[in-house]
Amino acid sequence: MGGAMDVPAAARAAHERFVTSLGTPHGVRDLVADSWRRSATSGAPADGSRLPPQRRTPGELAAYRRAHPLATVLPLFRELLGAGAADDGHVFAVGDADGTLLWVEGDSATMGRAERMHFVEGAVWSEAQAGTNAPGTALELAHAVQIVTGEHYSSAVHGWSCAAAPVREPGTGRLLGVIDLSGGGTIATPPALAAVRAAALAAEAELARTLLGPDGRVLDVLEGPAVRLSALGRDSAVLESGGHVHRLSPRHSEIAVSLALEGRGVHGDRLAVDLSEREIPASTLRAEMTRLRAVLGPALLGSRPYALLRPVRSDFGELASLLAAGRVGEALARYPGPLLPRSEAPVVVEQRRALEQQLRGAVLGCGDTRLLRRWVAAAWGADDCAAWLALAHRLPGGSAQRAAAAARARALDHTLTVPPQLGRHAAVLQRSRS
Repeated sequence: MGGAMDVPAAARAAHERFVTSLGTPHGVRDLVADSWRRSATSGAPADGSRLPPQRRTPGELAAYRRAHPLATVLPLFRELLGAGAADDGHVFAVGDADGTLLWVEGDSATMGRAERMHFVEGAVWSEAQAGTNAPGTALELAHAVQIVTGEHYSSAVHGWSCAAAPVREPGTGRLLGVIDLSGGGTIATPPALAAVRAAALAAEAELARTLLGPDGRVLDVLEGPAVRLSALGRDSAVLESGGHVHRLSPRHSEIAVSLALEGRGVHGDRLAVDLSEREIPASTLRAEMTRLRAVLGPALLGSRPYALLRPVRSDFGELASLLAAGRVGEALARYPGPLLPRSEAPVVVEQRRALEQQLRGAVLGCGDTRLLRRWVAAAWGADDCAAWLALAHRLPGGSAQRAAAAARARALDHTLTVPPQLGRHAAVLQRSRS
């Protein structure tokens, strides 16, 4: 790109052709064409008829900003970009990893123009909500971008040019947010793009300097109180965080379990495989994650990669820890049932079977009559031939209980042709489909 880009007329013509026919975009950069296609798939309006939403009240935004990691480098952004933006008739903005604008500052007249298109603090300028734009597209691609006039997907933004760069968490590389310059023609130049890149790098260096722990390791800036995830014996998980209880939908429950199992985060293509044996379109997954983020809030659910941003204590994780420690009685006492029993998500099915096999093996191997009784008395152990047989062997000879347990074992041995847990799950899933 040299000088003030010679793209406005060509980009607007290409935009008109694309939005009227949704064909292959011609006459624009590949970066822009790909972004237009994502914008169209997400349902962002091209005609400016719907402006980006504001998701937080002023009080909520103020509290969120105070706790956000980028608050510590806001003075640096003001020093590097703020004064120049005000002098040159521009605005600079700082957004979080979901595209929510946290701070918007600069020239007062330009700020007034920005307000008319909802480029304001608290508004969501992700690609999915606002279409192609520098902060949203920089977050989508995880690198600095420059978007000029008609390259914006929404016609409401065609009078603007912008340059933005993502800011990453030191040590992990996780996206923390984005820094943006928006305004007139001088933003459509290489120096503007270089300026936001330099500001992002300076912020990352400052964060690394201030977030070193006593051992020299970079601290996790998003650490906080643990969340509690309960998913055993229930079709819909419950997530507790900061005094709030979120009862998740079945699909959101599968996502939360997958993210808890993945730990540090997972990219969209891997998460899609975790959730279904059938292909999940990227746009469908993004929309689902947007809905889940609206439930949990961006301070808890991160993106690129997708991750739960607080330490997670789960009932299924605690069960695995008890089994690993050989505390079989405690593990069985804290097992209300299989992990999301109706779920067919591959990651859930695999973990569910693993936990059942480990628990069952521990109960059968411990030789404790009380635990065996509790196992066969539960719905998931009622058809377990081996458990009934083990119980019969441990009951007093000649007792009616021993005879009953042995008879139950013989009956099951003649009728079962598949492992008992798999048969139980098959019956549950079949009922859920009917």
